[in-house]
Formats: sequence, C-alpha cells, structure tokens
Amino acid sequence: MELEQIAAAMERVSSVLRRKPQAGLGEDSVATAQWTGGLRASVHSDAGYSVQTDMPLEVGGEASAATPGWLLRAGLASCAVTRIAMAAAAEGIALQTLEARASSQSDARGLLAIPEADGRAVPAGPLAMALHVRIAASGVPAERLRALVASTAGCSPVTGAVEQPLPVALHVDVVPT
Repeated sequence: MELEQIAAAMERVSSVLRRKPQAGLGEDSVATAQWTGGLRASVHSDAGYSVQTDMPLEVGGEASAATPGWLLRAGLASCAVTRIAMAAAAEGIALQTLEARASSQSDARGLLAIPEADGRAVPAGPLAMALHVRIAASGVPAERLRALVASTAGCSPVTGAVEQPLPVALHVDVVPT
C-alpha cells in the first residue's frame, strides 16, 4: 500500500473505533503449534500461515529452524517497524529507511529449570530486551523522526505484550492413545 492508502485506511478504522469503541475488542488469531519430533514444532494459523521452530544443538535440537525465543524478538522488531510505518503514513512522512533490531539477554538455566544456588528460580524468559531503530526520511529533521518512533512505543501490540505482566491461562487436555 502507498503512504496515502495506509493513512486513509487507518483513518477509516480510527473513525469507526471512536464512534464504537467496543468494535475494537476481539479475539486475536490463534497460533497452533504441533510437535514434529525432536525439539521441532510446526506452528499454523487459521488463515494458513505457518512457521517452523527448533532448538540449538546445545540443548538437544537440530538447529534446523528459528527458535521460539528468536520468533519473540522477530515479532518485537517487525511489530515496531509496522507501527512506526503506520505513524509515518498518518503524518505524511515518506520513509527511506526503517529497520528495527531486537536483542535480548537470557539465562539458559531458566529453560532447563536449574535454580540459583539459594534455590530461587531462574527466569526462563529474557532478563532484558532492547530495540534499536534506524530510520531516515528525506527532509525530515532527526528530532521529528525520534519523536515519531517514541510516539509509537505504547501502540505496538508485541511491545505491550512483552512489557506488561500477563498471566497465561493453561488448559491441558489429555487425549487417549
């Protein structure tokens, strides 16, 4: 989509949501992961999208696909790029460069359920995450571009999911074999 088309589409949806806020609430598409052997999984959406995952050799995987943790970082980076592009379109800014790099630091002991020496659990998820954005737009001052990026931080769904504590309801169905 071109800049004007994106801005127009966003304005149409925004107009509806301002009049009918309840229209914004809905179920997100489901991701269904199926074990495919070893430490591999195949993840599918109801719309037919799919991605494969595997784990590194060091923990018993075959390193044949991206890890689930990398997909989290990929989601963070791609969601940031998408939301920044949306904001740029809304402001009529034609971007020449837009790139986001998501990084994190983790402790593998959490994945393997190895506690600290004093018995405290080691978190399985990232201990820290960072997002580095590169952006350029001809004729747009650097400060305006920095403000554009900063204005999107609270609007990125993946960033929101990572930053807010959100309990995951676990349901287990044991099926007959």
